[in-house]
Amino acid sequence: MTELDPAPRVVLDPDLGLLVTGETVRDLRVVHDVALHTFDVIDAADRMGGYQSLSEELTFDIEYWSLEQAKLAGKKRSPLTGEVALVTGAASGIGRAVADHLLRSGAAVVGVDLSSGVADAFDGEAWRGVVGDVSDPSVIDAAIDTAARDFGGLDMVVPAAGIFPASAPVANLRDDEWDRAMRVNVTAVARLARAAHPLLARSPRGGRLVLVSTKNVAAPGPGVAAYSASKAAAAQLARVLALEWAQDGIRVNQVEPDAVFDTSIWTPELLAQRAAEYGMSVAEYRTRNLLGAEVTSSLVAEAVGVFCVMLPVTTGAHLSVDGGNDRVI
Repeated sequence: MTELDPAPRVVLDPDLGLLVTGETVRDLRVVHDVALHTFDVIDAADRMGGYQSLSEELTFDIEYWSLEQAKLAGKKRSPLTGEVALVTGAASGIGRAVADHLLRSGAAVVGVDLSSGVADAFDGEAWRGVVGDVSDPSVIDAAIDTAARDFGGLDMVVPAAGIFPASAPVANLRDDEWDRAMRVNVTAVARLARAAHPLLARSPRGGRLVLVSTKNVAAPGPGVAAYSASKAAAAQLARVLALEWAQDGIRVNQVEPDAVFDTSIWTPELLAQRAAEYGMSVAEYRTRNLLGAEVTSSLVAEAVGVFCVMLPVTTGAHLSVDGGNDRVI
């Protein structure tokens, strides 16, 4: 006989009102609906003479009925069941792939993106899309609030949003392009980290932040000063967070992809321009790594998943997802 989890499923708080608990969003919905229905039944019974619960013996027989036990025995638990993630840049590219991977791993996910498509990027009750610019503090606050109110907290944060300004040598670099890269690629990450910290510190399994960084941190290329400098600053920020947040049990790690071309950053025009700068064809540029392999958003998402699901005593680590780069190795 499998002992049932004795934790309460319904909590009535004088300040917060009706709260429900459960491992999945579907469980929350079921408990919520049953609770409201039960309240209606109790009210109706009281109007007709009084409500009385079943005895503990009958309640036990119902809860530990053999068919109910068989259902519990056959229930499979996904690795991130009961956990909540926030992913930026979640409407396309790496961010969308990360959100999809975490959802399939059992997590509830709040996605943030400038594109309105983030609102319905995924089906199901475990998804919430927040439309807005990640560099806007009010957008970050709205996403954090959504995670707390709809899903009960926050366990993982994946800053994946980023911009890649038009290629230009430093001599021709525009101030507005530099400032925009810093605002989106660095300042937005710092604000998100600051806002998420109180919830991550309360994560029962330990909070996690996984920064989607880039190969350019270790091996920048010509013509991308704003992108490379801003991503290097974000990488340094993540290192500091790993130092500061270890005392709270929060792990901070980085994945460093390169040449991931199924993202909105890489337009056909930009891809052709960068290939020409290296004296390559587009096909050669897409697989310019030691393994001669094409790196995809889904492969990067799997690397993020490793840090979210596994490696409970790893923080401050860097994981390359680039097919092998002789300048980095």
